[in-house]
Amino acid sequence: MYATMQPVLRCGKRHLDLNHAHVMGILNVTPDSFSDGGHYTQIDTAVRRAQSMCALGASIIDIGGESTRPGAAPVSAQQELDRVAPLVEIISRECDVIVSVDTSTPAVIRESARLGAGLINDVRALQREGALDAAAATHLPVCLMHMRGEPQTMQDEPFYTDIAAEVISFWQERIRACEQVGISAERIVLDPGFGFAKNTQHNYELFQRLPELLSVQRPLLVGVSRKSMIGNVLHKPVEQRLSGSLALAVMALERGAKILRVHDVAETMDVLNIFNAVCSAAKE
Repeated sequence: MYATMQPVLRCGKRHLDLNHAHVMGILNVTPDSFSDGGHYTQIDTAVRRAQSMCALGASIIDIGGESTRPGAAPVSAQQELDRVAPLVEIISRECDVIVSVDTSTPAVIRESARLGAGLINDVRALQREGALDAAAATHLPVCLMHMRGEPQTMQDEPFYTDIAAEVISFWQERIRACEQVGISAERIVLDPGFGFAKNTQHNYELFQRLPELLSVQRPLLVGVSRKSMIGNVLHKPVEQRLSGSLALAVMALERGAKILRVHDVAETMDVLNIFNAVCSAAKE
């Protein structure tokens, strides 16, 4: 039923070697994201941030123009385009990096692809009207994240009987929907959606069961950087969650994650390099 894992993900003019794991640096150009909202709303500041993350070793820069934190207010397609499009064009031109666009909006999907994006990263798994067709037209890979409801309502008493099985079932349905419009399974990355329609217990159970999610035979993207699942255990605010983020990064790599979506690129690259050194030593 599933595609065999391909060693390379074609991302427009660039490619991602899936024989090893990668760091995706987060670039939120929003005023209200939970961790870095308002920090990179100016184009020159955002470009410098992207250049810095590239220099530190990020393989992917994920640009987001709409906050999806719990309770976040929606933005118009034009607002999102105005925030995202100039950066996609500049960063894809000036940096040797895959530009990912964190969007659910068809117009943003199409324009970002035209301007040089290499990956569409959608928290709504292409369920917004027109998003499937827009993504198919780009011929780019897509990341499908598990979420129930919308950011405004997703944390209203989420319930699961078997969270890993239900995430897999959701992915299966979305993969079928993608294939029906011409997005082959080889172009799909999967994100379990930590913190999206999941309480703390759900998040940690799903994290523990990450190896089960590998049964879908698609690369896994894990994004837990600075999230409340860390704060709720350590009882620390967002700016003091680095150690918890790095602990989960190590465990995500051990459980088969191929992409780590993070705020702290330098520190996560250290983790990844040590992880790779251990893996290489085991093979010698």
